[in-house]
Formats: sequence, structure tokens, C-alpha cells
Amino acid sequence: MPLLQLHNMTVPLPQKRAFIKRAHSVVPIVDRVSLQLYRGEVYGLVGESGCGKSTTARAMIGLNRITEGQILFQGEDIASLSRNKRREQMKDMQMIFQDPYSSLNPRKNVWNSIAEPLRNFERLSKEEELRKVQALVERVGLNPESLYQYPHQFSGGQRQRIGIARALALQPKLLIADEPVSALDVSVQAQVLNFMKDIQQEYGLTMLFISHDLGIVRHMCDRIGIMYQGRLVEEGTVEDIFERPCHLYTKRLLAAVPEMDPDKRLKKLQERQRIQHEYEQQVDEFFDAAGRVKELRKITATHSAAVK
Repeated sequence: MPLLQLHNMTVPLPQKRAFIKRAHSVVPIVDRVSLQLYRGEVYGLVGESGCGKSTTARAMIGLNRITEGQILFQGEDIASLSRNKRREQMKDMQMIFQDPYSSLNPRKNVWNSIAEPLRNFERLSKEEELRKVQALVERVGLNPESLYQYPHQFSGGQRQRIGIARALALQPKLLIADEPVSALDVSVQAQVLNFMKDIQQEYGLTMLFISHDLGIVRHMCDRIGIMYQGRLVEEGTVEDIFERPCHLYTKRLLAAVPEMDPDKRLKKLQERQRIQHEYEQQVDEFFDAAGRVKELRKITATHSAAVK
């Protein structure tokens, strides 16, 4: 059984309150998305900015309201649970946020930042809490002296490690990483990514990894979902997506990846131009009569795409 399942999940666009209420149609940011995350796998959610990736992740942990569909975690519908039961389920779902600068409270030192989820969910003595926080700090590669320092005293990569330690404090079953390295320098990104991969394998975590960088996703993930205008347009294994892409939007994303070999750049440019021309000619074929992206259709046992 999958650890997490989304069934036709829809998240509406937040509407500003007006003095005079008027009837209007609600535009969904995420439109009837369905996916499954299996235990121990890393699932990559990829797409351009504004396609609904982060909104999907935030809806999973209750930060965004859904109007349709279900979120099943460990076989239970989160929306139908009592407050106490839902709180216990949320303990097993933790998130690493995109911006390590704003995700940490500048008035709290590392000890208090990492210990916050422990204080919310567990009853530990001060000595037990300190031992647990020290072990987490050591595991993410920071010095013991870091416990008493504040976020402004760390680099971006170190702050993200603090965020990872906080997310691991409750030993979750599902870890959601929302573009965890996009705000970091390129020189630091590889260190944090390799560290996250080691952590995932060591703890046997299921991970939803959100990114717009296909190179990173190929390195990190087992399966990939491609998102466009609030819907999944293609889903499959890494080999399915990179070697046998079916949807034209997926092909455009792959063609946009820079070519490092100077001898192949002209060929890559020609391929990019060909796919762009093909997209412009066939763009209407990817939408239904209501103007929405078409539903996914099975191509193989592991590969689905929104094609005819």
C-alpha cells in the first residue's frame, strides 16, 4: 500500500475578500491531481514556476485548503480525522522549506529551533532533549558549539542543514523537500544534495522532492511527475522520463537543459527549435474542451502521459 495517495486533489486560488460579494468562478491552482508515494522512494515533482508544485506540497501537510479530492496518509483520509488523530499523523510528515533564511526564527538559537517539534509532540526532560538535539546537530555535520548560535551566524548551506535537522527530529516517515537548494550557491548545492540522499537512505525515508532543475531530479529521484498548469502531464521512472518522454511539454523541459559538451551544442539548439515549433503547432491538442490539461493515460506499467 502507498504511504501517501492524492486522489483528484484540487486547491483553489485564494480569493481576496471584497466589501461587496460577487459571484465568480474559483480558479484552481492545483486541478484534480492524483499521485502515489511508496515507502522508501524519492518522488520528484518538476515543473516551471507557478505550475502548482509547492501548493501541492503545502496542501499535503495542511497549509493549503483543498476543495475536492482526498489526501490519504497511511491509508487514512487526513480530512476526516479528529483533531488529535490528525495531529499524530502530521508528526510523521515534515517539510524542508525552500528558503533557509526565512524558515528559521532569527530570535531562536539552534537548540531551540531544532527542539521546537520535540516540545510540541514529545515530553522530554531538558537533559533528554539536549542529548537528542546534540545527536541531530552532529548528524547534519555541525559543531556542538552551534547549539548556542543564531541563524545569522551561519551560511546558507549550514542554515539548510539546521532545517533538515529540525525536520528529522520527530523521525518522520515522509519528508517533503520544497526546492531545498534553489536559494543556495552552486558550490554548496552538491554538498547538501548528497547529504540529503545519504539521510534518505540511512533513515529509509519516503521523500517528495520538488524542483525545477531536471539534472538535480535525475540525481535524486526514483520516479518523476511533470506538472503543467496545475496538472500532472507525465509520470514515470527516471528512465521513462529522460529516455522515452511522450508529452511535448516534457520534451521542452528536457530540451531546455544546457548542453555542457561544446561539440553537441548546435545539435541541442536545433532540437530545441524543432520541439518549440512542434509545440506551437500542436499546443491546442494538449487541452480538453474546457481548456484544461488532459487526463493522464497509461502508456506502460510505470509510465503515464496526458496524450491522445
